[in-house]
Amino acid sequence: MKQSNKVRHLVLSVLVAASAVAVPAFAQVSVNINLAPPAPLYEVRPVIAPGYTWAPGYWVLMGDRHVWVRGRTIVQREGYRWAPDHWEQRNNIYVRQPGYWQRDEQYQTVKIEKQKKPKNWNNGQDKGGKHGNKGKRND
Repeated sequence: MKQSNKVRHLVLSVLVAASAVAVPAFAQVSVNINLAPPAPLYEVRPVIAPGYTWAPGYWVLMGDRHVWVRGRTIVQREGYRWAPDHWEQRNNIYVRQPGYWQRDEQYQTVKIEKQKKPKNWNNGQDKGGKHGNKGKRND
């Protein structure tokens, strides 16, 4: 066996042994807080383009204090409404619930019919145009 293969084999053995005795890490951290968040701040809601909706701002806990996250426009999901972020009190602690899309039971689809072209429609070309008379002039 070559010297380089022996070194690789030794390093691989050490890594496998080290991973077998490693302590598994906890994937979830739970934070309980007894301090209620401040009242929501007033935000001016901007004019929103069609197909978008407003997600209002909310308080988030950063370290030992609450920080305001501004509201924002988000793309509307057809048939749903946005349930905003909020804080819930459970026994003596406050837990922040993130916003989510909630099915709107009162939603009704509206079908918009395409308008038909008038009989004399000529795509904006006059009779003297090259498209309206196959290149012939009306002199």
